[in-house]
Amino acid sequence: MYANITGETPIAALTVSQFVDLLDKHKSAPAAPSAPARNYTQGYAYGLKGIRKLFGVSHATAQRYKDTFLKPAVRQNGRKIVVDVTKALELFDEHAKG
Repeated sequence: MYANITGETPIAALTVSQFVDLLDKHKSAPAAPSAPARNYTQGYAYGLKGIRKLFGVSHATAQRYKDTFLKPAVRQNGRKIVVDVTKALELFDEHAKG
């Protein structure tokens, strides 16, 4: 459509419609909503970071999960947190069906 636009064309030289066309042309598909990581290969997740990674949630949400419905799958000694992934995924499914 706009033959004179190259990779070297400054953004400031584009019109709004040219810029919008470029954005539309290079738009990627929206990310799928995060779901529990079913392909998690380890038997255990460690710490809140492990819970965050397993469920794709924020730190605060991981803390809330740990303290509520995931409690039976969590063992904690001081600051060390170990989560049984299989049990955690089962508890998550039960909680989601709610």
